[in-house]
Formats: sequence, C-alpha cells, structure tokens
Amino acid sequence: MKTILVTGANRGIGLALVKHFRSLGDSVVAVCRHGSDELAATGARVETGIDVTDDAALVALDGRLGDLPLDQLWLNAGVLERDTLDQLDGNAFDAVRRQFEVNAMGPLRVAHALHRRLGKGSKIAIITSRMGSIEDNGSGGYYGYRASKAAVNAIGKSLAIDLGPRGIAVYLLHPGYVATDMVGGTGDITPDVAAQRLVARVDSLDQAQTGTFWHSNGSQLTW
Repeated sequence: MKTILVTGANRGIGLALVKHFRSLGDSVVAVCRHGSDELAATGARVETGIDVTDDAALVALDGRLGDLPLDQLWLNAGVLERDTLDQLDGNAFDAVRRQFEVNAMGPLRVAHALHRRLGKGSKIAIITSRMGSIEDNGSGGYYGYRASKAAVNAIGKSLAIDLGPRGIAVYLLHPGYVATDMVGGTGDITPDVAAQRLVARVDSLDQAQTGTFWHSNGSQLTW
C-alpha cells in the first residue's frame, strides 16, 4: 500500500485519480479548496481550504500532515483560459497571470512545501499538457495556458535534477483530451480512463526516466 497526495482532488482528473488509488487500496490525501460529497465518499483523507497559490495554506497543510511520509505526490490542480491575441486586454492579462500562479507556481509551491516527505523511490507526477510543448504548437492562441504549461515543464525538469540525488523521480504528464468541466465536458476520454492511463504510465517509469515528458497513452512528447 502506497501513501499518495493529490492536489485539485475534488473533481475531474484529480477526483478520478483519488478513486483509482483508493480502488487499489492505497492511502490517499485528497487536497482541494472545496470538498464534495463524491470526494468524501472515496474514503480518502480530505484536506480542504488549500489553494496552491497560497503559501500560508501550504504551510498549514504541511503542519496538518504531521510526520506522514509520502510515496507519490500528484500535482494536478490547474486552470484554463481561452485567451486570444485580439482579446488581450487588462482582464485577459490578469487571467494569464492567474494561470501562471496556479499552473506553474502552484506545483512548485506544493513540491517545495512537501518534498521532505518524499524519500528514495518516491515519485512526483506533474499534470501538464502537450499545449506546453513549443514544438507541438501548430495553432497559436491560449497564451496563458500554453506559457504556464511550458513553464511548469521547465520547473519539473529542474525538480528532477535537484531531487535526483535523493532518488526521487519527477515526471511531466499529458493526460490526453479529457472530458472535464475545464473543457466544457468535451473530450476523447473520460477522467476515469485518463486516471488509469496516468497511473499506469507512472508505474512503468523509474529513476532513469526522471525529468521526461509523456502522453498518458505511452508516447514521449517533445518540449
């Protein structure tokens, strides 16, 4: 049995990850801003009131966890805005900034707050997006989302290098086009399928692949 912490756990991919890990018999800490009945029903330990952009909240989370060690840290919380070049007014720039705070700075803040709970053989899984791939960008737009995901890819790579001497692996993971509220319920796969694929991908990787960028379907992605 592993002990796993998941951020953004109250809905979408995060909730599906919690359900999947619980079905495997793992101990799960489900971290979110607001809980839900569906999340409570999983039997996971739910820690609410945690905004990944709030340093004080993350210090409080670390305190609540006591001396609990973690085997895996899943950094999943994220936001998406559909900004275009013609719509980049003052409000849009605020939205770009918000996406950086949540999608890029958020995972770094959580990793910084909790990495001492990880040991040799532990894994950090960062849910990013192939929209953060510069080489793969063939359609433009989505300035804040693309840039924040490219930034978290760079952050994940640095974490892999810095945590490597301790035997902690870090992976950047694109879940696929998942039917969640973030994309209006459209998508090619369900959150449950995405969770199963993501967990299988992380289970298949070891320290030799730390700092790499993967699609949940098993293909390695370009930066």
